Amino acid sequence: MFHPRTLRVALSYAAILLAGAVACAASRVGRSRIDHLPIVHADTAALRRTLDSIADAHHGVVGYSVIDLETGERINRRGDETFPTASLIKVAILVTVYDLVAKGQLSLDDPLTVLKIDQVPGSGVIQFLHNGTVLTVHDAAWLMSTISDNTATNLLLDRIIIRRVWAKMDSLGLQHTRVHSKSFLRNSSVAMDSSVKYGLGVTTPNEMAHLFELMAQGKAVNPTADSTMLGILEHNTTEFMLQRYAGGARAAHKDGETDAVRTECTLWYLRNRIVACVMTKENKDQRWILDNEPQLTLANMGLAIINAFGGVPPATPSQ
Repeated sequence: MFHPRTLRVALSYAAILLAGAVACAASRVGRSRIDHLPIVHADTAALRRTLDSIADAHHGVVGYSVIDLETGERINRRGDETFPTASLIKVAILVTVYDLVAKGQLSLDDPLTVLKIDQVPGSGVIQFLHNGTVLTVHDAAWLMSTISDNTATNLLLDRIIIRRVWAKMDSLGLQHTRVHSKSFLRNSSVAMDSSVKYGLGVTTPNEMAHLFELMAQGKAVNPTADSTMLGILEHNTTEFMLQRYAGGARAAHKDGETDAVRTECTLWYLRNRIVACVMTKENKDQRWILDNEPQLTLANMGLAIINAFGGVPPATPSQ
């Protein structure tokens, strides 16, 4: 969820996203890693030391999970520890939406009517639209995933039901990945104690990394749906954490922010496909500025991971 101070950024992107969504998604879906370059056999022990050094210096709790999808190598810190997700949990909602579509229980063209009672603050633009605006499930999924629209998230949760997200995550073996309530509506929580402790959602670095791994493998829903979801997540507008020093590396990613939490999970398309999830909690620096400590911690970790796997590969005509 964006802090109100960052709302103008989301608003500035909205018109572009709404106008170009379909064309942009179509151009991205189905592209894999850069196949003409050899994969990188990274020194993961050295990478672990670097990431742990950054985490040790952080004033808060840091967990991470990194997966090399080409070699199968994995490293983590606090990988099975639960962390608040903030808006990162919206990836689990997205996966559930597309799973229900694949089962024929939902259509991306189904209408969603926006009423004043549905509009909640924080990130997003739907809160500013007129009463009675009609969107589609596809529209809401796109806005939830790219500008983290909170009202879009709630409209989807009303349609699919929170417990279905739990059931879908359970089916994937992700038993700690939970959305608790609608955004900014804790009284809608289906697990109040956990909701009070973790906020909107909870997961572990390893579980969220595995969810991205499953999408990359076409196993979260099915290859077509997973490719489409990753195409949507490539258009996430947040670039100030893991992506900050990534040199424009192609990535499908989702973030989450609250006062004491910064978190992001990404699938980078480098010479290797790399999944990286970094989660922080209990951050002492809770300022809503670009260079706050947790955001810089994620940025430096992102840079270390990119460099460990050979840096940003050269652009090709198809990119």
